[in-house]
Amino acid sequence: MSLQKSEFNATAADGSALTIDHHNLKKAIAKLKSLHHKLRISILKLLDDNGKMTVTEIFVKLRIEQSVASQQLAILRSSKAVIAERQGKFIFYKINPEQIHYLNTLAQTLASK
Repeated sequence: MSLQKSEFNATAADGSALTIDHHNLKKAIAKLKSLHHKLRISILKLLDDNGKMTVTEIFVKLRIEQSVASQQLAILRSSKAVIAERQGKFIFYKINPEQIHYLNTLAQTLASK
């Protein structure tokens, strides 16, 4: 059995074998989990209120360590929930509304099934 895909002894309604792609499943779970954290939600709210901010502005405003803010922003960037834009020597972070909407829709769909 492959670590990437698993087949079950069952068939879908169209007659095809049921498979789960664990790599894609793991990526999807990580993206949804990135929004399920108190500090990351605080960062997203702060960005929503302010439009765009540097990591320095974020950690000062939230009264957290710079390294903690950077780690949380890295998680939000990896899920594409925030976008990083370089302007000169500064990197500004802002919400990616399309990705937030997509992840919220996905979560609602999964929760309602």
